[in-house]
Amino acid sequence: MGKQFKRTLITTALPYANGPVHIGHLAGVYLPADIYARYLRLKGQETLMIGGSDEHGVPITLLARKEGLQPQDIVDRYHSIIKKTFADFGITFDIYSRTTSSIHYETASEFFRILYDKGTFIEKISEQYYDDEARQFLADRYITGRCPHCGNERAYGDQCEACGTSLSPTDLINPRSTISGSAPVMKETKHWYLPLDRYAPFLKQWILEEHTEWKPNVYGQCKSWLDMGLQPRAVSRDLDWGIPLPVDGAEGKVLYVWFDAPIGYISNTKELCPDTWETWWKDPETKIIHFIGKDNIVFHCIVFPAMLKAEGTYNLPENVPANEFLNLEGDKISTSKNWAVWLHEYLSDLPGKQDVLRYVLTANAPETKDNDFTWKDFQARNNNELVAILGNFVNRALVLTEKYFHGIVPSPSVLGDFDRTTLRALTCVRDEMERLLDTFHFRDALREAMSLARTGNKYLAESEPWKLAATDPARVATVMHIALQITANLTIAFAPFLPGSMTRLGQMLNLSPQAWNRLGSVDLLPPGHALGRAELLFEKIEDECIQAQIQKLSDRKKANEAADYHPKPIRETIRIDDFDKLDIRTGTVLECIKVPKADKLLQFRIDDGLTRRTILSGVAQHYRPEELTGKQVCFVANLAPRKLKGILSEGMILYAEDADGRLVVVTPETLVRPGSEVK
Repeated sequence: MGKQFKRTLITTALPYANGPVHIGHLAGVYLPADIYARYLRLKGQETLMIGGSDEHGVPITLLARKEGLQPQDIVDRYHSIIKKTFADFGITFDIYSRTTSSIHYETASEFFRILYDKGTFIEKISEQYYDDEARQFLADRYITGRCPHCGNERAYGDQCEACGTSLSPTDLINPRSTISGSAPVMKETKHWYLPLDRYAPFLKQWILEEHTEWKPNVYGQCKSWLDMGLQPRAVSRDLDWGIPLPVDGAEGKVLYVWFDAPIGYISNTKELCPDTWETWWKDPETKIIHFIGKDNIVFHCIVFPAMLKAEGTYNLPENVPANEFLNLEGDKISTSKNWAVWLHEYLSDLPGKQDVLRYVLTANAPETKDNDFTWKDFQARNNNELVAILGNFVNRALVLTEKYFHGIVPSPSVLGDFDRTTLRALTCVRDEMERLLDTFHFRDALREAMSLARTGNKYLAESEPWKLAATDPARVATVMHIALQITANLTIAFAPFLPGSMTRLGQMLNLSPQAWNRLGSVDLLPPGHALGRAELLFEKIEDECIQAQIQKLSDRKKANEAADYHPKPIRETIRIDDFDKLDIRTGTVLECIKVPKADKLLQFRIDDGLTRRTILSGVAQHYRPEELTGKQVCFVANLAPRKLKGILSEGMILYAEDADGRLVVVTPETLVRPGSEVK
């Protein structure tokens, strides 16, 4: 048993306010944090859940420049959208604030100044690209040029989005400033660095020896970083959007967003609890839990703790239960490519189904490895689990009680072995769910809750009260009494996961919200208690709805492929007499058939104006034979014949490769005589 705490402070990674939030954000951070917060509150524990928008950094300035707006306009827009989306999904923040608040500016500046006055930082002078025309230093994303790896002319100073290679600005060929378009120059600049290497011994002791209980994906990533050796990290940068450095000689410099953002947890707590905030950050009786995605593990387990250690008066996090990434239909979610299920769009397309998504994302949570969201799985889990198991049991319990007992909870008679076995399963569920929730195994805890609904279904199915109604009403009363106790317990077991649905179920049962310690009770609904009106808790999702979502993603993928298409670099120069050696002609396709035992090959019979020739072409995945029969094509007529699959091919048909890899046959604009030369 670990240390017992009086209260728990839950923080959630600050979403970046340059766009809306998607299912990956919800699954990775905010849903598990909300489940945990709701669970602790049900237990009666003093709990705060802190959130807010991260509103500084280069991507916001880039978007503002692109739209002709000020950065504040951008963050105001998306902060509002994000905050409303979280509220719509029932994410129970005690405060959801932002890093452009005045209290955050004050808190972050003061934090930096304390470390500065203690001599924590290292000052370094280095060379960085500078735009003489714009008179400013350039962040990596303000520099574009040719990628040295793939030749993409629009690679950024930190990454080429065509080939995915990480870059430094100095790697680019012919770099240009995105602000003025001019060629940047190297110029000296001074920055302040947090010497992480100084804190390596402390971090190794604290993480590798004192927190071996952390999730293996978190512990492993921390160990890898510590084993590689930590390096000083800049806490300032040359930018005009952010929190100015509160020291002389630092004009035009702001706090680096990685340093500024986690201090937002502190400033947001100050905003919520101006008189008692230190209780939540400095009292050793407070447990701090950071909920984040795996891309933030290093910042929350190594960098932020080093900052807190350097300051000296703050608690360190007790756990950082980071999730891995959620992919979408087999591909990585990408905000820049619009490859995502946006939460505000989901609410518009599937109104009232917040809990369905909460259920699916928890059941398929990427807790220790990346997982994949698919719309087919979403539909199956709704129809086969929420509707067929949970919803079916609840509906049968209430409808049968209304039918046989006019909606009044009946009194049980003598219990049989099956009744006692079922009640034992009910009374054991709380201990197992607590074990799982306390160790952040939310997916398994949800499975336990659904297992209770399965138990209820099995109990009703095997007891068959509808067959006993006429002959043994006392037995029916016992069965329905136990079924209703299970139903009432479901409102507690599922409350952290499906809050809206459990509120509705509580209304159907005419039961007020119950504390967590009542889970497993067999007397939640006493005999004589009047139930409310039964309604369907969940509804089946039809194929048409799912197909519309799949089609939406398919359209986005096609748009992305077209936007991402970069023609291959031009090949080496040839002489005119090299080209003159090629004899390219037009021909009419007389016949086209598939080549047996060859998935890709089509066999063409071509009228070339002089004779009939056979050409084999690997386009069976792009065309059906009947689509090409009768077409005029262009082909290389003087290519040396070669045998493929035992068939002699006498030429090569010409195709253009589209952005999505599809081959498109090259044809004359109008009909010409077979055998016409292409010049």
